[in-house]
Amino acid sequence: MHHMFKDHQRGEKRGFLSPENKNCRRLELRRGHPCSWGLCSQALMASLTGSLLPGSDRSGVETSECVQGGVSDLQEEGKNAINSPMSPALADVHPEDTQLEENEERTMIDPTSKEDPKFKELVKVLLDWINDVLVEERIIVKQLEEDLYDGQVLQKLLEKLAGCKLNVAEVTQSEIGQKQKLQTVLEAVHDLLRPRGWALRWSVDSIHGKNLVAILHLLVSLAMHFRAPIRLPEHVTVQVVVVRKREGLLHSSHISEELTTTTEMMMGRFERDAFDTLFDHAPDKLSVVKKSLITFVNKHLNKLNLEVTELETQFADGVYLVLLMGLLEDYFVPLHNFYLTPESFDQKVHNVSFAFELMLDGGLKKPKARPEDVVNLDLKSTLRVLYNLFTKYKNVE
Repeated sequence: MHHMFKDHQRGEKRGFLSPENKNCRRLELRRGHPCSWGLCSQALMASLTGSLLPGSDRSGVETSECVQGGVSDLQEEGKNAINSPMSPALADVHPEDTQLEENEERTMIDPTSKEDPKFKELVKVLLDWINDVLVEERIIVKQLEEDLYDGQVLQKLLEKLAGCKLNVAEVTQSEIGQKQKLQTVLEAVHDLLRPRGWALRWSVDSIHGKNLVAILHLLVSLAMHFRAPIRLPEHVTVQVVVVRKREGLLHSSHISEELTTTTEMMMGRFERDAFDTLFDHAPDKLSVVKKSLITFVNKHLNKLNLEVTELETQFADGVYLVLLMGLLEDYFVPLHNFYLTPESFDQKVHNVSFAFELMLDGGLKKPKARPEDVVNLDLKSTLRVLYNLFTKYKNVE
């Protein structure tokens, strides 16, 4: 059974799942849903009252037709709401339609940038990551700017990631209360990020104002700081429209906003190596390097009747890495130390991490890549790991 309550101040509806429903796992947040019965009733009443304005001389037939028209419009609105329940209400707002105070400035992402595949991928990866982190909280985030602006989800996310408890009210409906919560949450974020020299490109007002660029900057910084097991698309840049009102006139300009750079730079690993150069400037030579590494690993894995054809996928679960280390160092790896048939992401990360430990025991330097990068099919990371093995063990028979 679902227990519902309506936040009239923000037009927000949340669904709480009763404990007796064993199949219900999450709390679903739906904000600004276009088909709440309150809004539908208002739309119908507007149709009715609009046909009965003072001074209007309408017959009963005309009134009936108007009511029927209102009902038809209502049915169409409901149909559209069902077909696209989460479509953002302000997706196509033009800057000139925005009501601004004198000297006030607002920003919005250019619609063409929102259609960029890398931008869409970034938003999707961050959404999936947040929902994975908050799965035990029974929260589902569907739209970043609509679900994160009031600080409620950001509070839960930070508490889960940092393993702390923030001293804030659980539910805040007023704008002042929301901004106070955001202030507390963002101060906690700043305390975490300042020592690492992160540029803080967001504020209470920008997050509460549903500025998607600011929200993305915040989430990318959190994902990098907490070493999230995700692979963010690199070099994501969007065109941002900046609108300012001066002397009663709106002035707009376009600026480029860089949301992500390279994984190494965002993680604070700024040193470049041969693989950066290879990927950036000599992709034609990449196949030669891959073939050499495939020949190297198969020379040893063939002893176990195993063979590799795809480097980026076949090493992602860590099994071949562990077995390869045993073959190169000439010892048997006990099967209870790793998952021979890993199924979950965590099991795969465990395997790759264990392989990294074996590499350290063998005298190799700590791999530049993260275990999560290998599991996430990051080819550059996998090549780095295998190349380190090739350098040390290329003459081993």
